[in-house]
Amino acid sequence: MVDAIAAAQALSEIGYLLRQQEKERFRAKAFSMASWSIALQRPDLAALQRSEALTSIEGVGEGIARVLSDLIKNGESRYLNRLREQMEQPARNDESDLDFAEYRGDIHSHTDWSDGRATMLEMAEGARAMGYTYVGITDHSPRITVVHGLNAERLVAQSQQMAEVQRQVDGLTLLQGIEVDILEDGALDLPDAVLEILDVVIASPHVKLRQEPAAMTERMMRAVANRHVDVIGHPTGRRPGSREGATYDFETVFKEAAKQGVALEIDCDPARMDLSPEMARLACELGCDFVVDADAHAPTEFAYVPMALWMARRAGIPKERIRNFWPEWN
Repeated sequence: MVDAIAAAQALSEIGYLLRQQEKERFRAKAFSMASWSIALQRPDLAALQRSEALTSIEGVGEGIARVLSDLIKNGESRYLNRLREQMEQPARNDESDLDFAEYRGDIHSHTDWSDGRATMLEMAEGARAMGYTYVGITDHSPRITVVHGLNAERLVAQSQQMAEVQRQVDGLTLLQGIEVDILEDGALDLPDAVLEILDVVIASPHVKLRQEPAAMTERMMRAVANRHVDVIGHPTGRRPGSREGATYDFETVFKEAAKQGVALEIDCDPARMDLSPEMARLACELGCDFVVDADAHAPTEFAYVPMALWMARRAGIPKERIRNFWPEWN
């Protein structure tokens, strides 16, 4: 029986494959939106299919309903299988077994302290509604001024609000963190004295992604070597179908990340999908650990993880190498 999460992942993969074709950009978005809706609502798909009511799901039109019906009847999607072959990204026989019910918490989210669209309390309640035991509040650092990032003083103020919110959300641990920019020379956008007091530090490349590969490699190596960095966020900065990611010596950087105990992120935002399954497989073979995150900017976006967990499965990453499946964040 295909449940809602499995169906959401199938539609998500279809959207991902279509996004790689410029002419299919709008269809890709439609499949991703339908996937997101199913991951949020968790409808009884079999019952809806029997009553011919699949189009009652928000974002599911007649075409997507036919894909869903095929998936429900046959346990797989013939359309998805055709796309995999056309895009030369077929399913593999060594995919890992990952159950979203065992996923413990998301460590990458944004609030209205930076560019998020919800308060910290709303984000915490959204994480708790997903059944999480912890959530990372990781607003941006100051470098990109348009996102209203946090300097040391604002992080202190945010910590005071976090203590208040923590008292209002039973059963959920709030982790104070930062998504800190990796500057062009590999330095980080906040000093070590600030980073060392945070629960989680995600270092991400956001600008100058077309830097010459050798310089980009040095930049990423320096970030990975920082003792306060826990995670490299969306490691290439790509946006499938609209922006190529950074090019660097991935093998060298991934090996160093494994050596330093720095996890690599699989960012499940449909606009990012970074690392790709292929890159994540390479990193896994080189010994890396991972986090699988929504990069949520609103509570409903936490559903990006269940809809895109197929990426980690496709990469063959065992559950014990994905830190969100660990009992506690550490």
